[in-house]
Amino acid sequence: MAKIIVIEYVTLDGIVEDPDGRGGTARGGWAFRFGPERLAGDKFDLGPILQTGAVLFGRRTWEHFSRLWPQRLDAFSTAMNTLPKYVVTRSGPDLTVWANSRRLTGEVVEGARRLAATRDVVVIGSLGVVRDLASAGAVDEYRLLAVPTFLGEGERLFTGTVDLDLVRVASDGALTLSVYRPRPAATPG
Repeated sequence: MAKIIVIEYVTLDGIVEDPDGRGGTARGGWAFRFGPERLAGDKFDLGPILQTGAVLFGRRTWEHFSRLWPQRLDAFSTAMNTLPKYVVTRSGPDLTVWANSRRLTGEVVEGARRLAATRDVVVIGSLGVVRDLASAGAVDEYRLLAVPTFLGEGERLFTGTVDLDLVRVASDGALTLSVYRPRPAATPG
């Protein structure tokens, strides 16, 4: 069965804001503290999803990626450039600048579920989109690449209480990939 998978870089204190520094925050760029090569390639272990899935972005994340990825020629970048990309947007960015990009039609949760009926959908960054999906119980899996850094403040992935089940964990040098599934809500006794 296809899944909606959220992938995020995250600090040990749960911050996801400005991992690459493009947001201009005082603490931005924290994901690169251990070198850009640590983040290159398929660090989120997407594997075959890179051939069969789709990617869902918020507009700002898509705009940033669309300036970086089309010129890259390594195997991972080629897969990213080939994948169908869906953008949650009300405004009109020029979607032709990054191959296979199109606007997500309809409401975000309904649109993501419609896509996931036929293929895995990977949500990259796009915190607003992630929060919409999470609040509707539409996220099937979180793949979090933890950078061993504490920032103390910034936007967190989760607000409030969230129960997750650990599916697997792997490390690559200083970074740790943890894969979680939301724990089903307990039914009253």
